Amino acid sequence: MDPILIVVLGLVGMFALIALHVPVGVAMAATGLICFGLLEGDMGLAFSILKTEATSALSSLELAVIPLFLLMGGFATASGMSTDIYRLAQAFIGHFRGGLALATIGACAGFGAVSGSSIATAATMTRVALPEMLRRRYGAQLATGAIAGGGSLGMLIPPSILMVLYAVLTEQSVLAMFAGAILPGLLTVAVYMVAIAVYVRINPEAGPAAERTAWRQRATATRQSWRVVALAFAVSGGIYGGVFTVSEAAAVGAALAFLFYLFGGHTSAKTLTEVLGDTAGTTGMIFLIIIGASTMSYFVTISGAPGELVGWIQAQNLPGIVVIGILAVMFIILGSVFDTTAGMVITLPFVYPLIIGLGYDPIWWGLVMIVLIEVGMITPPIGLNVFVLHGMAPQVPLGTIFRGIVPFLLADLCRLALLILFPQIVLWLPTALGFTSYF
Repeated sequence: MDPILIVVLGLVGMFALIALHVPVGVAMAATGLICFGLLEGDMGLAFSILKTEATSALSSLELAVIPLFLLMGGFATASGMSTDIYRLAQAFIGHFRGGLALATIGACAGFGAVSGSSIATAATMTRVALPEMLRRRYGAQLATGAIAGGGSLGMLIPPSILMVLYAVLTEQSVLAMFAGAILPGLLTVAVYMVAIAVYVRINPEAGPAAERTAWRQRATATRQSWRVVALAFAVSGGIYGGVFTVSEAAAVGAALAFLFYLFGGHTSAKTLTEVLGDTAGTTGMIFLIIIGASTMSYFVTISGAPGELVGWIQAQNLPGIVVIGILAVMFIILGSVFDTTAGMVITLPFVYPLIIGLGYDPIWWGLVMIVLIEVGMITPPIGLNVFVLHGMAPQVPLGTIFRGIVPFLLADLCRLALLILFPQIVLWLPTALGFTSYF
């Protein structure tokens, strides 16, 4: 059977399994196993590949950071750090028009640095920020839009689990990914805040200014946020300062977050069990996806389909920017439908060779792809962040939330244009720090 036909039939079968609610990792592993067996005519060899990929994933030192970062985020949430971050941001910028929405964006960036998860950031800020904004008579559209948009910062602000996965699966530097994300993360905060400023200028009643916080109260809020500063400094400062490897920094971060939880007055057997259970469940899900993706990737590579795809696109003489535009639309759609991890790993066997074949930098593409997926998380008609928010705040109609994200989607389009047209935004810092070189 023609290898390309096997790949096409395999993809159809994989998506059929996913549509039947088979877990994505299982669907990818089954597809890779069966199709590799058909391609090589040896199912025994196919099973040995599955065994090898599973062993490789479970023994990977690089992937060991995933449960550690998940633990860090879980204990940070349980210890109330999200409230500290929001209180600090509110104290300094809450008196501006739309100030609480601005504070929400800042708090999402800060919490994203200790959680590494967009869904966790959106869910946490829904509990912390939404009641406060609605109590201050903020428009529901602006309040929910700021949370849904700001929540997507969770996977863009280092350390990010999605960046670790991309770096491991494509054999790139995790440090380069983290360094490359810093300026795009700051750019995202800036464009979101500009979107809020424009929105409240057009609709002043949507974001009334709060009373100015006294400097004594600001000092108190700053002192109360010391745990967040200490955790971010220990992890990020240790990594970029060369004190820790990424794995060591993840272990230090998890240990510090546990100590803050233990001595922060929020301890309970129920909370501890929930944090450990959520971490174990999410870790298992991610590793299952990695094993399935590795098996699928092995089959796709052996088939020669990526080379055929690259050759066909190059033969069309399409400008690189057109190919990037097509991929951008595809990833936004995928991000609105699939889990972020699944959306990335399903496409890597095909898209990554294409990007390399066109001469683009893999670090730059990794960050652009993550941004595209996070845009998909707030894009109608699905948008996972939107449904997480609505599930936690059912009193706000779904249509209201989707209308509220429009200014942030427009800001995202501006941000994407800048990142695509000016790759230096991503590449300057990792290159300056010596973490990567141009591809």
